[in-house]
Amino acid sequence: MTIDILAIGAHADDIEIGVGGTLLKHRLQGRTIALCDLTLAELSSNGDVETRLREAEAARQTLGAEQRIQLELGDRQLRVSDEQIRAIVAVIRQLRPKLIFAPFWKDRHPDHEHASRLVREAAFSAGIRHYAPETGAAHRPQSVFYYFINDFVEPDFCVDVTNVYEQKMDALECYQSQFLPSDGTVVTPLNSGYFEQIRSREYLFGRKIGTGFAEGFKTNTTLALDYLV
Repeated sequence: MTIDILAIGAHADDIEIGVGGTLLKHRLQGRTIALCDLTLAELSSNGDVETRLREAEAARQTLGAEQRIQLELGDRQLRVSDEQIRAIVAVIRQLRPKLIFAPFWKDRHPDHEHASRLVREAAFSAGIRHYAPETGAAHRPQSVFYYFINDFVEPDFCVDVTNVYEQKMDALECYQSQFLPSDGTVVTPLNSGYFEQIRSREYLFGRKIGTGFAEGFKTNTTLALDYLV
């Protein structure tokens, strides 16, 4: 199976936070999408692995992604190692995406930063024919773009997601164990006004480009454009 867009996160909900609207917008245009979580988020303060898997599947359906892969590399165990790079290379070579989304390389959560570096390394290594040939034929995506989770800076570009914004929030609400406090819930940044923070950030990005809401992205490569208007 080949897909157009592969979105990768350290934990289930990372993708929905940073790039959910952009994925929805492209899905409505007929693009094929796959999601990949590098861990099972087994160390989360709230919920458990089984609950998180159910929530992740509900979010996948809301986003309209073809599939969701969990690599089980270990919550707080992400490191730039050949073993973990090979695991991601195998996914890239299996799905052969044109575009990959990964977490921004600066974030308060170290797993997000490690995930960013791992994906960059894997996207490059996947295109080397003699690297880990047991994982499949070489394939290098056309682009890797980086989305924001907790921390953000001035984006290199933004995508207008106004028309799909409420559906993006529906995908996030699938993670009730993480974002919606209830009796016995441990108080965390995720269930203490986090939705409002996301809306504020993406409203700000929207104002930058003259729309209601937008998601911002960073790139470490030069964008190629045929025309400016």
